[in-house]
Amino acid sequence: MELGTIVTRLASGAGVTLSLTLAGCALATVLALLAGTARMSRHRSVRWFAVSYIEVARGASAYVQLFWLFFVLPLMGLRLTSFQAAALTLGLVSGAYGAEIVRGALQTVPKGQIEAAIALNLPPFKRFWRIILPQAFVATLPPMSNLYVQTLKATALASLVGLQDMTYIAQTLRAAMRGNSLPIYSVLLVAYLALALLIVAGMRGLERLARRRLGMGPVRA
Repeated sequence: MELGTIVTRLASGAGVTLSLTLAGCALATVLALLAGTARMSRHRSVRWFAVSYIEVARGASAYVQLFWLFFVLPLMGLRLTSFQAAALTLGLVSGAYGAEIVRGALQTVPKGQIEAAIALNLPPFKRFWRIILPQAFVATLPPMSNLYVQTLKATALASLVGLQDMTYIAQTLRAAMRGNSLPIYSVLLVAYLALALLIVAGMRGLERLARRRLGMGPVRA
């Protein structure tokens, strides 16, 4: 099989891989913000709920979670497509790790600014939305960039439930070429690397924009 054919076939799965990455990262971002904020709540029940989610999602294997969502939920009357199950798994796992990133970023906001906002009699929601969150958002960007790259790499798990992403197509090509893995997985490696670099570049651009809007210094090299 020619190299051009391999590239073309893998490119047909790149859209699925990218869509799955975007869906997983979007869900992870929402869950990270909610759980990370809840971890710092004054209410014990809210903190307990957040900690329970984080520990379960981080402690259980992503492989097992994917299979549970795809094969066990239908026994309870809820059937997910392979894409939905994979995106939900990625979002749950990455969101749990992202929650700790958000919590750490919230703690980096200088207490003096929070105390000044209290002195100005700003309501709690406005303090969080206007003062705490913008600064914490900038602090989350570098580690979240790494988390999104990890989410991209974890999309390969989706091939286990039949989703035709790049890894799934690579496996079918390998079978067709009777185990000749070198050209297939070499192209696959480059494809994942290119997508990872795209994510990193996009996040660094977003960080520059956010720091400029908040009047912070430039991004460190």
